[in-house]
Amino acid sequence: MLRWIDVIKYAKYSNPEPPQRVHKTEEEWHRYLTPAQYRILRLKDTESPYRNAFCRSYAPGQYACAGCGSLLFHSAQKYHAISGWPSFTQPITKSALKYFFDDSHHMQRMEVQCNVCDGHLGHVFPDGPEPSGLRYCINSASLLHLEAPSEAH
Repeated sequence: MLRWIDVIKYAKYSNPEPPQRVHKTEEEWHRYLTPAQYRILRLKDTESPYRNAFCRSYAPGQYACAGCGSLLFHSAQKYHAISGWPSFTQPITKSALKYFFDDSHHMQRMEVQCNVCDGHLGHVFPDGPEPSGLRYCINSASLLHLEAPSEAH
C-alpha cells in the first residue's frame, strides 16, 4: 500500500519503472485523442468539477489510461470524496503511476501521470481516507472505464 511518504520519495528521487513505454508524436496524439482528452493528457488541463463522466459513477470494473490503455485504478479503490472529480485511494499497482511536484497556479500539489505514456491524470493529496490517507483526484477525460466481466452461471 502506498502512503504519502512513498509518493514524496518517488517524486523527489525516482519514480517506479514502468512495465512498458508508449511514445507518440504530438501529431499522433492529436489524431488519436479527443480534444478534451488531448487538453487533459497532453496539455495538463483540468476538466470542470462535477460535470464529468466518472465523478458520480461507481460501476464495478477497472480504470485505464485513455492515452495508452494501461490499467491505473480498480473500482474497489474509488470513493465519494466530494471533490468534483473521480477519487481513488490507491493505484492498481505501484508502477502504474509516476509523481511530480507541481507548483503551478500558485499552489503546491503532487501531479500524477500515467507511467507508460506520460499522460497527465490529475493530482494526489494526503487527505484521503485511512488506511493509506491518499486521495487520487483524477480527470475523467484521462480515464477509460472497463466493465467487470459478468460472472458465469
